[in-house]
Amino acid sequence: MLDNLIPHTAEEFALRMIILAAALMLDWLFGEPDMLWRRIPHPVVLFGRAISLGERLGNRKKGRTGLTRRRTGVCAMLVLVLIAGLFGIGLSLGGGLAELVVLTVLLAGRSLDDHIRAVFLALGENIQAAQGAVAMIVGRDTSQMDEADIARAAIETGAENLSDGVIAPAFWFLLLGVPGLLIYKMTNTADSMIGYRNARYLAFGWAAARFDDVLNYVPARLTALLICVAATNAQGGISRAFASMLQDAGKHQSPNAGWPEAAMAGGIDVWLAGPRRYHNRVRHAAQLHARGRTADRTTVLEALRVLIIAQILFGLALVLCAISLAPDVLI
Repeated sequence: MLDNLIPHTAEEFALRMIILAAALMLDWLFGEPDMLWRRIPHPVVLFGRAISLGERLGNRKKGRTGLTRRRTGVCAMLVLVLIAGLFGIGLSLGGGLAELVVLTVLLAGRSLDDHIRAVFLALGENIQAAQGAVAMIVGRDTSQMDEADIARAAIETGAENLSDGVIAPAFWFLLLGVPGLLIYKMTNTADSMIGYRNARYLAFGWAAARFDDVLNYVPARLTALLICVAATNAQGGISRAFASMLQDAGKHQSPNAGWPEAAMAGGIDVWLAGPRRYHNRVRHAAQLHARGRTADRTTVLEALRVLIIAQILFGLALVLCAISLAPDVLI
């Protein structure tokens, strides 16, 4: 059963690529079926419930040192990853159709576009509407944001989540099938819930944050390369995208997020990152592509175009690679 996780022949790998390309297309065609998720919980919601339960049971400060809480967090992540992997193995028994359905549900290309586009449209109405729209996709205080702040937040979120929501889950599916996909989604969800550097989560969420960093290391850099190529006809172009990526990615506090964000900054020629407010405190950060333009509503639309082109390029690359590995895979 475990032997089926990793493709052993060119034909098996090619078929997995075709299933992934089809799922990308279906996700864009149909998006999130809201009517379905109003009746049953989305898989990521179920992941969130499991993570919350683990946090409630294991993250108790009373009578525990930080080291003990860190070890408990490591154990909690091991259990969560094991559950996701076993569930993925079970789903894999359904064959290619089951893989296609699971992928279509868990890839977030259309959802990402919908959320970023909502910010673009809200910026055309009024600042309050835009603040509300961007609050749906960032975890920071949006009440004092102006147009430039909102536009930057939307562009940064789009670049980072192209990796987290599309390329990274696709990457781990290609390597390890549905179990790899679910392990990644569980880990990424845990990082978004408990991977914060604050008093409550610094120790317990350490394992979630570090494992997420490991799983995103390669996908983040692949995403950045896709953004660079996709930005060929954008304001900054491919040369500025590559230059910004290579010069500024390391300035980001995250070992991974800086790569797609820096590539996007150079590609559309805007500066990103910089100081931002989280609740009652301001977090200072270096600017990415500091010599770029100030972000505004039009640059959000530019970023959306780059994100779409990057996903089209990714899908085409999958199909072409599959055909080169196994010419009869589409027959």
